[in-house]
Amino acid sequence: NLSPKGMDSLRVLGPNRVIWLNVTGSGNETAAHLAQNNRITIMFCSFDKAPLILRLYGTAQTVHQRDDAWSELYAHFPDYLGARNIFDVTVESVQTSCGFAVPFMEFAGERPTAKRWAEQQGEDGIQQYWTAKNQVSIDGLPTGLFPD
Repeated sequence: NLSPKGMDSLRVLGPNRVIWLNVTGSGNETAAHLAQNNRITIMFCSFDKAPLILRLYGTAQTVHQRDDAWSELYAHFPDYLGARNIFDVTVESVQTSCGFAVPFMEFAGERPTAKRWAEQQGEDGIQQYWTAKNQVSIDGLPTGLFPD
C-alpha cells in the first residue's frame, strides 16, 4: 500500500521503533494489509536541497482505539478528531538511495481539508463513515477497525 501522509502524524520512540497515526480517509488499506502480512515500508523523499530517499523497512501492528496500548501511544500526538489507528512499527533495516529523479517541490503548507471534514462530520458521522467505507480494503480484506 502506498499512503502519502502529512499532518503531525509520525513519532520516533527509539532507535528501532516509530509510530504513525492514521486518521480517517477514503480507505483503510494499510490496516488491511498489515492484518494479512505485518511487513511495512515507510518512505521519505527530499523534495528540496539535496536529493535523497530514505526507507524504513520493518514489521508493524495496528493499534485501534479499543486496544490497551491506544492511550499510551495516542498521547504522543495532537488530538485529531477522526484518529483511526496507530501503526506501531519495529524498524528492522534502513536504506537510502540517491533520489536523483525526484523532482523539486516547494512545501506550501498543510491542507486544512481533513480537519475541516472531520469537524463537519462529528464523532457520530465519522463512525458512520468508518462503517460504510473503512471496514474492508478495496480488494475485500478486513481492516479490523471494529471488533468481530
